[in-house]
Formats: sequence, C-alpha cells, structure tokens
Amino acid sequence: MLSVKLCLPRRYTEQLAKLVLRKTRGNPMFVIEFLRTIIQRNMMTFSIKARRWVWDDTSIDLQLISDSVAEFLTKKLKQLDTDVIVALKVAACIGVQVNTSIIQLLDLGQFVPNLLQAFESAVKEGVMEEAGNLYVFTHDMLKESSYNLMSIDERNCLHKMIATSLAQDPAVVKYSKRCILVVDQINVCKDVHGILDPIERTLFARLNLAAGKHSIASSSFEHARRYFEAGISLLHANHWIKQYSLSLKLYEMSAVVCFMDGNVEAVLSRLQTILSHTKTFDDAWNSRILQAKLLASQERYAEGVMGVLEILSQLGEEFPKVVELSVVVNEIKATQYLLNGITKEKILALPAMKDKTKLNAMVLMDLLIVFCNFWSPKLMYLVICRMIKLTFHSGYCEESISALVHMTHGLVMHTDDIQSASRVNRIADSLIQGHPNEHHLRSRLTWIGTSAKVFVQPFQAVAECYMKGYNSAIIVGDIDSAMLNVYIYCIASFFFLPDLIGLQQSLIKYMHQMDKHRRINVLRSLMSCFNATIALIGNGDLCSLDDTKIEMKSNEDLYEIADQTQNTYLMHNLIMAEIYVHCYFRDHISSIKLVERCRVTSSSKRLMDFYCVFFEGISALSLARDTRQEKWKIIGERTINTISKMAEYSNWNFENKLRLLQAEYHYVNGRNAMAELSYQASIISAREHRFINEEALACELYGMFLVENKDIQKGVPQLQNALERYTQWGALKKATDVKEFIELVEKSRKYFW
Repeated sequence: MLSVKLCLPRRYTEQLAKLVLRKTRGNPMFVIEFLRTIIQRNMMTFSIKARRWVWDDTSIDLQLISDSVAEFLTKKLKQLDTDVIVALKVAACIGVQVNTSIIQLLDLGQFVPNLLQAFESAVKEGVMEEAGNLYVFTHDMLKESSYNLMSIDERNCLHKMIATSLAQDPAVVKYSKRCILVVDQINVCKDVHGILDPIERTLFARLNLAAGKHSIASSSFEHARRYFEAGISLLHANHWIKQYSLSLKLYEMSAVVCFMDGNVEAVLSRLQTILSHTKTFDDAWNSRILQAKLLASQERYAEGVMGVLEILSQLGEEFPKVVELSVVVNEIKATQYLLNGITKEKILALPAMKDKTKLNAMVLMDLLIVFCNFWSPKLMYLVICRMIKLTFHSGYCEESISALVHMTHGLVMHTDDIQSASRVNRIADSLIQGHPNEHHLRSRLTWIGTSAKVFVQPFQAVAECYMKGYNSAIIVGDIDSAMLNVYIYCIASFFFLPDLIGLQQSLIKYMHQMDKHRRINVLRSLMSCFNATIALIGNGDLCSLDDTKIEMKSNEDLYEIADQTQNTYLMHNLIMAEIYVHCYFRDHISSIKLVERCRVTSSSKRLMDFYCVFFEGISALSLARDTRQEKWKIIGERTINTISKMAEYSNWNFENKLRLLQAEYHYVNGRNAMAELSYQASIISAREHRFINEEALACELYGMFLVENKDIQKGVPQLQNALERYTQWGALKKATDVKEFIELVEKSRKYFW
C-alpha cells in the first residue's frame, strides 16, 4: 500500500512499511492517522530536489503510537497470555521503561517462569517496544491500563516483591539507579500495616539512607530529603537504643539536606533530637558543626564563633576572644617566614596528619575562618596562622590547602606583599588541581582565593572565577559556598562590569535563591548592592520586589541590623556601596564622612578597600579645589601613592584610576596642561581596559575641568561622552544628572561666554 501511495518501488518503502505495521497493527484507519502525524511533524517530507517522498526511519521508530491505537491495544490487554500480563504489571510498577538488567535480576521464577520471554511476547503484541537494552511501553495509556489491572492490595504486594527481589543483590547499595529503584518500590507500600517485618524495615531504612546519599551526589536534594525521611519512618519505635548508628546517620543526613533547602525549623528539630541522644563527643561532632553553620546563616555570628571556640578549647586549641591588630600582623609575618621557599612538592612531602584530635581541630578552624570573616577578621588571621603551623608540626591534610588559600588574603591585606601572596596562591591552586575533592575545595575557596588575583589579573577575569566557584558549589550541594560565591560575583560586577541594569536583574534572581535557602547573612549584604543600583539607575518605583516574599531593607535598616548583629562584613559593604554612589553624584562631603566611618568601624582591612582609597582621593581633591584647605590635598597625595603601588602590579586594573587621580591633583595645583593630558590618558586607559563606568567618570571630570576653565567648545563634547557612557553602563539617573548639567552649561554660555 505504501509503495503505491508514495509512488516508490517496494525496496524503498519496505523498512517504513514494517515500522508502520508495528505502530498501527495494520488497521487502515490507524495507518492513515499515523502517516498524517509523521508528515505534520516533518518526519516525512516531499523533497523537491530528489522529486520523491523522504523520511527518517530512526525518528519514526521513536514516534509513540497514536491514542486510537493505544485504546485499541488497551482493550486487548485482558486477552493476552497470563505471563505477558504479569510482565506488563511488573513493568507498570517500575515505570514507562524497564532495563534488561533489571528484568534479568527479577527473572528468578517468582513472577513467571521466564520473565524476559514474557517481555518479548509483549513486544510482539505491540504493547511494548525494545529500544536497545530497554523495554518501553508504546504509549502512556498502556502503562496506566496495565497498572490499573491490579487492585490496591495487589499493587502493594507487587511493589514489595520487586523491591525485595532486587534488594537480594549484595551490590545494590553501590549502584545509584538500582538502589533508588528499590526504595522507590518499597516506599510506595512501606506504610501499609504489617507489610514489612522488623528485619525488612531495617534493610529498607539502610537502602533509603544509601539512596539519599546517591541523590545528593547527583544534586537531587529534594529526592534525598524524601529518602532520608522515608528511612526515618522505617525505624523501630525504640530505634535510638536498638538502631543507634543507623538512626544517627539518617537524622544527620536529614538535617543536612534540610539545611541545604533552608528549612530552618526542620534542621533545629533534627539537631535537637540528635544532640539529646548522642552518646559520645565524636557522635555529636557533625551535628555541632551543622549547628554552628546554621547560626552563621542566620547572622548569629557571635553565637556561632563562641560555640566553635568552645569546642576547639576542648580539643586543646585556645584563641583569645579579643585580638589586637599588632598581634595579627606579627603572626602573619612569622607565618610568612615559615612559608619562604615553600613549594607544592615540599608540602606534599610532609607526613599526613593522623592525630584525630588535630584533624578535628583543623576542620573546626576551617569553619571558623568563614564565620570570622563576617564577625572578627582579626581572629580569622590568627586561626589561619595556627592552621599553617599545625600543618608543619603535625602533618598535611585537606584543610591545609584552605589555610594556604586564606593566607594569601592575609598577606595581601597586612603585608602588602603581593608577590608572596601570588606565589602562595599558585601553590594552593596547584594543590587543588586534580585533588579528589577538587569541586568541594573550589566551591569553598574560590571566593577568598582571588585576593592576590585581584591585584595582578584583569578584574573582569577575576569576576568570572566566582561563577566557577558557584558552579562547583552547586555540583557538590554546598549551598553556603554557592551563595557566598555568587554574592562576591555580584559585588565584583557592581564595581567592575559594564551592565548595571543586567546586574540588577541578576541581583533579584540571586536574592530569591538566598531567601529560598534562608541564607540571611549574604542576602542582607546583597541588598546593599541592590539599593545602590536603584540609586544609580533611578528605577526604584519600577524595580519592585513586592510580589515576592523577600522583605527588602533600606540602607538605614541594614545599618541597624549590622550594628545589632556585629556583622562587620555587612557594615563594610554598606559603607562601600554608599561611598560609590555619593562619589558618582559628586556628594563629596558625604563620601569623605563615610570613608572616615569605614576606618572607625572596620577592625581589619578588606579586599575592596582600594576602591575606598580611589573614591576618597577623588572626593578629597575636589574638596581641595573648592575649599583650598591643605588637608584635602594631603589626602589626595596619599591616595595617589597607594594606587601608584597597585598599578605596579596591574596596569590593567589601576592605570586609569591613577591617571584620573593625577589629573585631579594637577588641576588642584594649577598645572592645567598636565591635568588635561592625564584626563585624556585616564579615558583611553579605562576604554582599553573595559571599565565603562570609570571611563564615564573620567569624561565627566575632564568635561567639568574644561568648562570651569572656560573651554566650553571642548568641554561639552566630553560631557556628552560621559552622558553616553553612563547611559551605556545603565546608570540612567546619573546620566540624567549629567544631561541637566550640559543643558545648564549651554544656557550659561549665552550669557557669560
């Protein structure tokens, strides 16, 4: 028939005819319907070039049978051989498709004498298809109809039979798909009274634990939570006595995935249960660590830090609660001396740390570093130095890599030795590369490990590192590190990258994630950045989060929260964002006041402090011109010296900033020719190095310099350049500010020039 209708020899249509026969059972109405479907879906088309119908056998083979054929076959189900019906029921319990390896494991004679043969018969009847090593229902309706052939009791019994049969394989725990299939089968019927005996309940509780771990490994955290909860429900009434080890593992893993999901109440409940039943210090270890992480995620840093310090004290590692900056600097310099001449090979040649107490201390100190970054940076550096000393005295472990990465931050902040910091950073990177836990390490360390890179690599490249860290964290299920990395990425984007409006949309997206996972600490810090984008864009009325559950905070609210929680990190980010905005809007008095506040409230140096220096210089030199006070000029000179040193390490990142400060300084001193050359150099450098926001600022300041020196003809085009760059950046409110100034200059020209 197909040969005639398509006007082609039979040798061309033979394979197609076999496919159509299998899909339609030869019914003429179904054949017409099937052909119409594959033509509509472009699986069969008329080729003008070949002057005949052409088709893709593979695509047609994958096409499901029509609803009409499925309905026809459904009516035939009860007429099939008994063994075939049993095979279909087994398949329906498992899903739309069944792997041959699973059928072979089940083919022990307890369902039908030859289960695989029964599946082959189902294929011949058109109810199933064989696709490689899979047997697949030819239509969803057939799967549902096969399942509905059973009563509820029969379904429960069959689900249990499948689960118990597969669970007999000793290797079931190792294979994720097989293990998950087993627990998916048993979890359907586990709550039926009397269906499982105590031994079976224990077996399937263990398998749910294994399935949950497999799900975490594949980043399926919601599935993992369900498996752990199912495992807990299978435990005996007095499980903390008779199944202590299994209970501890299930409750711990349940708490972990609830923490990942931001379910604070569930985490607290699980931790309370665990800590009230644990027998030893070691048994409570994981729960105490998770408890500290939970406190930190809710901005309760003081409680988190004090709790960790208390445990460290029990392990023999004492730290002062009040730390002087001079002590920090001395410790960093002593540790720097210890690292002189160190290489990757020398570190790997160190003996492995085996003392369990020291290993536990290293794990806790690694955690403490993160908390202290928000609450007490000075204590953080003491902890880092202690970890490195322990590495040299007691042996090398995974946390030693973390200590080296964090040490680069300390060297940058407190010795200004960028060269040494870069060397240590390269050693740490080489230790991470190829490490068995590489993704875990990158997820935790990327956000802090870029400290030295910021001063030697282009800012734009460094910003992308944070997204790599975010991706690694998502892969391993480390929500805390994922949120930290994406937070730092957003902050970097605010200062470095050219799309302010795109950034604002990203901020909304990531704030949703942080709110979902209840990571309040980074959410609040990101709000300060979001508020700054609104100030620069001027879209506060249009950019609303009222339709979400996120409770947005004003900067005044955030300052109050930072004070109450002693969150020095939030305080620093708030001040930096406001300095940034005030400087762009030429509110230099407010900018200088905030710089002074930053010095008073920040107990330690922060990575982005160079921007504070830059904007302090811009504001101080502007005030020096306006007030003629020497103190502002002195501040300007100091900022030029600081940025000049940074430019020695990275011309890309700091040249345009240095040239702009020098231009403003020359202007203050009346060296207008030098000022003009420096403005031009700053604009060119910012453009070449892709800092569109700073190119806009340089054009604006150059234009104002020309206007103030009565060169309107050259000044207005520079201001128009600034307007274009601000608009391109997305700072629309700032662009409006410049536009109004241009209009004022144009009007004034008629009267004064």
